[in-house]
Amino acid sequence: MTALVDVHARARRLLAEAGVEDAALDARLLVEQATGTSRLDAIRTPEREIDPATVERVEAMLARRVAGEPVYRIIGSREFFGLSLAVSKDTLDPRPDTEALVELALPALRKIADGKGAARALDLGTGTGAVALALLQGVPQATMLATDISAGALETARANAVALGLASRFETGHGPWFRPVSGKFDGIVSNPPYIRGSDIPDLPREVRDHDPHVALDGGEDGLDAYRVIASEAPNHLVEGGFVAVEIGYDQQEAVDALFAGHGFTPGGQRHDLGGHVRALLFRR
Repeated sequence: MTALVDVHARARRLLAEAGVEDAALDARLLVEQATGTSRLDAIRTPEREIDPATVERVEAMLARRVAGEPVYRIIGSREFFGLSLAVSKDTLDPRPDTEALVELALPALRKIADGKGAARALDLGTGTGAVALALLQGVPQATMLATDISAGALETARANAVALGLASRFETGHGPWFRPVSGKFDGIVSNPPYIRGSDIPDLPREVRDHDPHVALDGGEDGLDAYRVIASEAPNHLVEGGFVAVEIGYDQQEAVDALFAGHGFTPGGQRHDLGGHVRALLFRR
């Protein structure tokens, strides 16, 4: 048997020696997941004995992390905007910067719902459902149609909706962008692919080797998805509706211009944790 404190110490040492960023945090998360213990357990009962099979499970998870697999993919879930979301091979790992999109769209959708008594929203390229489900959680009068080109991603998103008790207000459509969409919406949101195709080989291996490339590759200049959204969104917006999108750190000017070319005006922006403009809202 091995004491819990020793399992934690070895995990921290292995990840630190491998040069893993945030080694202490990742080690704690992996040990807690594998052993079914908590931070409080590590403090109150550090000498708790961990059986050999569980220690082997910890070692296997650590090996995956050392090889570059993101910690939340190993764990199988990720905290986003206060929600616990399952992640899968078909989805992006939802990251804290994307919360800027929710923070921008949430008050706009809530204002519409409060005024009309209801709101209908569309999430293009939903992935895990992170943005859509965070908005539904924050606006109880809202319903959501979430689309994705990946059937596997939609399966993950639906499972997350069920787990969060939001399935009755969450509908999915399989296909690219607006193809599975009919009708009009009060708000359209999207965290689309915006990485330049030529930049993908240079991404950190946690992203390059584990996030689905279809959710990363925005074409030659990273703007392909925004061209589709800006050109087709007017056909699917009610009067007074809005579009909110996540963007790359250096894309504000280009995305502003694309939406302006289709009759949209800027309606707000939100910065990410690094101080970059990460989300833009437009009205038409």
